[in-house]
Amino acid sequence: MNIDQWWPKLDTTTQEWLIEHNGEPVSVEVLGAIMSANGISDDNARWLGEVEPGGVCLSDENVDWIAATANGELPAATGPG
Repeated sequence: MNIDQWWPKLDTTTQEWLIEHNGEPVSVEVLGAIMSANGISDDNARWLGEVEPGGVCLSDENVDWIAATANGELPAATGPG
């Protein structure tokens, strides 16, 4: 599922956390919210980036999408896979 499909399913607090901490490893709570919105399957793991000592990061494409959306550069209905 693309970020533009699961982003609107996140609550405002989770979206704000992702914007404020964009590019950082996600917290357990945020990871759970994304997995709940996105579904849990290997086919839907495209949003995942690298696993770092602090946790799981989003993919570079999704980090860029969040930054662009936060800056008003993209409509919320478009995004990478």
